[in-house]
Order: sequence, then structure tokens, then C-alpha cells
Amino acid sequence: MVGDRWTLLIVRELLIQGPSRFGEVQRGLPGIATNLLTVRLRDLEANGLVTREPSPSAPGVPMYRLTDRGMALDGVLRELLKWGAPTVPDAPRDAIFQMHWLSQPARFLLQDRRPTEPAVLIRFGTLDDGFDLTAAEGSVAVQPCKRDVSPLATVTGPGPVLVALLQGALPLAVALANGVRVDGDTSTLDRVLPPAHSSINVPGQYS
Repeated sequence: MVGDRWTLLIVRELLIQGPSRFGEVQRGLPGIATNLLTVRLRDLEANGLVTREPSPSAPGVPMYRLTDRGMALDGVLRELLKWGAPTVPDAPRDAIFQMHWLSQPARFLLQDRRPTEPAVLIRFGTLDDGFDLTAAEGSVAVQPCKRDVSPLATVTGPGPVLVALLQGALPLAVALANGVRVDGDTSTLDRVLPPAHSSINVPGQYS
């Protein structure tokens, strides 16, 4: 059901974005052919992992949504994320990166370390490609960016450096020196980032 090329990446996109139109799924999968995405979505639907439903804003345009069976793959993808994370620093410099891909590891790597303080919202990326992270009462939650909210800080930067920052492999100061940018209240990141490891190697230069 899930072993074919692209299939788990399609599941990943639907886990991140929620119910999505065909084009929205395709934008998160650079390089996939339109006809192949059509086949994979059809297979996922046939196997009960995805269902189609009418778009509330565009009659006649279907939206794809994971079923409970499809949502159950969340844990599988989490383990694959953990397995693959150590290889990210060695990714080619021209490797494609989309900010919203970080939303899943952010769910598992970041924590609310100041639970008694008021809730904060941090945006990673932009409205078109990113996610909002809320820290409140000891927990964190991620969701697609919303236009009607104002984050206290907005974070952008190179994918490998951001991954290292979220893993605690880089202190924030080193990440900032290597292309990460924080617009707004930088101190809000200290609330959710893991303590940096003793090593401060820059991604791509790990010993």
C-alpha cells in the first residue's frame, strides 16, 4: 500500500496540510509527474488511506483527505524522520527545501520550556510555504500558516541549518551566523528550542 515511490511523501503532505487540492499536494512534491500523482492518489484511495471530498470553496474540484487508516501512518513517518535526520547536514547545497516540511520534526523536537508564561506563536517560513508553531501551557502545536494571526517571531533560513537548530545540534547564535534570520522577538525561540549540544559544528561540517 505504501511501498511505491512517492506514496509516503504524498501521505506526508496530507498529514502536514490537511485536506488538500491536487495542485496543493503537487506543490509539496517537486519533481513528481502529474500523471504519476494521479495514479498514486487513486491507489491510496482504493486502499482506503485517502478519500476524496468536494472542495467547499470550489465546487467540482475534489480535495484529498487522509482516512483514519491513512492518519495512522503518522508514527511510521516520525520514525523515518528520526532515522533520516542525521543525514540532513550532508545534503547537497542545491537540494530542494520547502519550509513546511519542517513542521513534522518540529512537533517532536520542540517543547514549551516556559509553560507558566503566556502563549506565543512563532512562524517558520511564509504564508505560502511555512507553518505556525504555538507554545502554550507546556505543549507545542503546529498548523499551516493562518493569515489572520500575527506571530511574535518569523524564522527563515537554509534547511540544513534549521534542522540542526531544531535538533539542538547548533546554538541559535551559530545558526544566525549561518543564514537563519529571525524577524521579531528572538527570545521566543529560546522558549521552544532544545538545549544546544556541546558541539557547534556547522551543518555540512560535522566531525
